[in-house]
Amino acid sequence: MKRTASANWKGSLKDGKGLISTKSGVLSNTQYSFSTRFEDGIGTNPEELIAAAHAGCFTMALSAELGKADITPEALNTTATLTMDKLDAGWTVTAIHLAVEAKIPGADAGKFQEAAKNAKAGCPISRLLKADITMEAQLIS
Repeated sequence: MKRTASANWKGSLKDGKGLISTKSGVLSNTQYSFSTRFEDGIGTNPEELIAAAHAGCFTMALSAELGKADITPEALNTTATLTMDKLDAGWTVTAIHLAVEAKIPGADAGKFQEAAKNAKAGCPISRLLKADITMEAQLIS
């Protein structure tokens, strides 16, 4: 399986602008720039896209892990917060925190936590990243 995305950049780092597209068309000439990455400009940035990918991947992995335990969630909501720090080597993604809320009436809390732990470790995006990945998983009613 292969997935394709492309980026185009014109200009200098601080004054230039870029466009990101995906083969699926979900992103089509989506703007990104220095200001969307390091300030509050309009558009996206690579780190936001990684956080979105991680949230989506982890949530699907959690659904799969819950399925192995014969648990069907009513709802799973995950927020991935990516931290980027300036290290000696330059700007580096150093951590991602996954905050997940699961609505699963009557679920066994221990089985849920085990499924969440396995999903965090097994999600392909988690395995891709070298950052410290933390998680807070809670059942809600």
